[in-house]
Amino acid sequence: MDVNDRIKKQLADYPVLLYMKGTPDFPQCGFSAQSVAALRAVGADFAYVNIFEDPEIREGLKTYSNWPTFPQLYVNGELIGGCDITLEMYQSGELAEIVKSANASETQ
Repeated sequence: MDVNDRIKKQLADYPVLLYMKGTPDFPQCGFSAQSVAALRAVGADFAYVNIFEDPEIREGLKTYSNWPTFPQLYVNGELIGGCDITLEMYQSGELAEIVKSANASETQ
C-alpha cells in the first residue's frame, strides 16, 4: 500500500484525526499541544498519528494535503488546517460544531 492509500485509509477510519508531533499526552511542539488542548476543550473524540514515528506519512502528507506544516487537523476526511486555524475555530465556536457533527455521523 503506498503512502497516499495509507493516508486515505487513516482518514476514512477516523472522523476526527490530528497528524501531530508527539502524542496528545506528550506533544513534542507547542502547536501540537495547542491543537490537542482545543480539541480536548470541546470534548472531541479524536485519533492522532505521531508523524515522528512514521517518516513516510510525515513526508507524504505534505504532498497529499498541500500543507507543509504540522499539526494538520482533518474532520470527515477534509483538511481543516493547522494550529492557527484550529484555534480560530475553537474561539469562534465552530470547532465544537464540526467535531460534534463528525462524531455524530460516526455513531449513526
